[in-house]
Amino acid sequence: MQRRDFLTRAGIGVLTGAGALALAGCSDKSEQPAVSSSSTPKQRIRWRMVTTWPKNFPGLGTGAENLAKWINAMSGGRLTVEVYGAGEIVPALEVFDAVQAGTAQMGHGGAYYWQGKMPAAPFFSAVPFGFTAQEQNSWLFYGGGLELWQELYAPFGVLPMPGGNTGTQMAGWFRKPIQSIEDFRGLKIRLPGIAGEVLRRLGATVVNIPGGELFQALSDGTIDAAEWVGPYNDLAFGFHRAAKYYYGPGWHEPGTTLEVIINKQAFDALPEDLQQIVLAACKLVNADMLAEYTARNNSALKQLVEQHGVQLAQFSPEIIEALRESSEAVIQELVESDPFARRTYESFNTFLTQVRSWTNFSELNYLQARGA
Repeated sequence: MQRRDFLTRAGIGVLTGAGALALAGCSDKSEQPAVSSSSTPKQRIRWRMVTTWPKNFPGLGTGAENLAKWINAMSGGRLTVEVYGAGEIVPALEVFDAVQAGTAQMGHGGAYYWQGKMPAAPFFSAVPFGFTAQEQNSWLFYGGGLELWQELYAPFGVLPMPGGNTGTQMAGWFRKPIQSIEDFRGLKIRLPGIAGEVLRRLGATVVNIPGGELFQALSDGTIDAAEWVGPYNDLAFGFHRAAKYYYGPGWHEPGTTLEVIINKQAFDALPEDLQQIVLAACKLVNADMLAEYTARNNSALKQLVEQHGVQLAQFSPEIIEALRESSEAVIQELVESDPFARRTYESFNTFLTQVRSWTNFSELNYLQARGA
């Protein structure tokens, strides 16, 4: 069976519900010998999931909780997943290592956190001026992106899957207004992935701080600015109490994919029906998270502006153009320095060239016709 057919069947199982639940009757071949008696008690498998987010944090943390809940339900309790927030078992930025080592069977985070291990990793999370959420999903599932992603992680014994999307993010919180590109010089900002290097080239000091530590760092002046996600999450963290200038657009993360990473040895030990359930649950949380962010960001932004006096602002066209030029230079250097990054970029850029024609003709034209 081809992998795409495998995923498609898994996705259909989620949408219909009954098909997925019917799979729960199969015995766990990884835990007991194959037997023919349907009355034989079923072995229960317990996994741990570590995340880069605070426990139950809105959208991101609750997405991981939903993933575990759906796996538990669709497997009829044969596979149960316990979720641990950042710092409960391992620190936020050690999630990949924990899954690789088998300390946990699953992880939930973002691929760009592992750029130090794999230069191509950010392509599977967010690229400045890259895909929207819908385009990103299309590239991953129908443009060869997922195959490349899984090939990249394979030497580490880890299987990645898309596990959520935030949609277009905000550019971040700033303690002082950003009126020109010169205002980035000397600015200490939290910004991960390729975008961090973009601002570093423009004179900023870039740090990578886990989400749970951001408010304190911004509040006490350890950093001058911080990017996290968007209104829904940023309101929950209370960033408006530490900075008043909230900038867009999210040039750096136009459609950010979150990831589920699975220890490959643990995954291979599952019977086929439980493997399908795990993959189907990943596809479900990937779609569900984007729907939630789209639903909740607007009301959160309204609350930030109307109730908390946040100064909502947009970067000037001159700043955007400088960010675009710096992004192109950083990406070009990246693909020239790493063969796998080059392969990934070629796939990414080819698909972007193709899909943007349809996006512009259909969605952009429609938004303009609607009055945006």
